[in-house]
Amino acid sequence: MVSMSHPLDSTLGPMAPFVSQLLAELAATGVTISRPTVDHLCYRAATLQEYCALCAVLAEAGSLLVEGMIGGRPIATYQLHQPLLAGEVQVPCIELAAPKPGRVHQAGLEHIELVVTSLQDLVARYPEQPFKTGNMQDTRNPDIGLMLPSGQIKFHLRPLAEVIAEEVATGAVVAVPADYFDQE
Repeated sequence: MVSMSHPLDSTLGPMAPFVSQLLAELAATGVTISRPTVDHLCYRAATLQEYCALCAVLAEAGSLLVEGMIGGRPIATYQLHQPLLAGEVQVPCIELAAPKPGRVHQAGLEHIELVVTSLQDLVARYPEQPFKTGNMQDTRNPDIGLMLPSGQIKFHLRPLAEVIAEEVATGAVVAVPADYFDQE
C-alpha cells in the first residue's frame, strides 16, 4: 500500500501510515470492509496550548467545518485542502480534540472513523469482536468502536462533514465558552 506523505505529518506525526496500520490491524481481526471509506482521523492534543497552536496550523491546511463542545471539551474539525492518501483510501477531514478537563492525555493520532451501511449488521457479523456499542443509540450520529493495538477505529453511518453540516444548520453545535481557553 503506497502511503503519501502529507504536509501535516511533520506536526501531527505520519498520518497515512497510522491509517494504513489501523486498516491492516482491522483486517487481521477478520473484519472485512471492502473499499473502506475513512471520513476522518482524530488527533488528540495533550494540553489546551497545544490544541490552540494546532488549530492555527490546521486552519492553514484546511477549512474549519466546526468547533464545538463535545464530551466536555472543544473539538474542531477541518476539511483538508489536500486530502490524506493512504493507498487507495482518501481521508478528507481531520478532527482535533482538546484534552478532557482533569484527564492526562498522550498527544497523538487517536482514531479513524469509517462509514458503513449498518452498525447492527457489523456487530452481528462479527460477534467475537469486542465492539464498544455505547453510542449505537445516539440519534444524530450513532457509532461503534473497536480498540486495536495502534488506536481505535470507529464506525458510523454518515460522513462527519455531512453530520456537521446538519448540526450547524439546525443549531445543534454547542459553542465553546468565550473564556474556555483562559484556564491554562
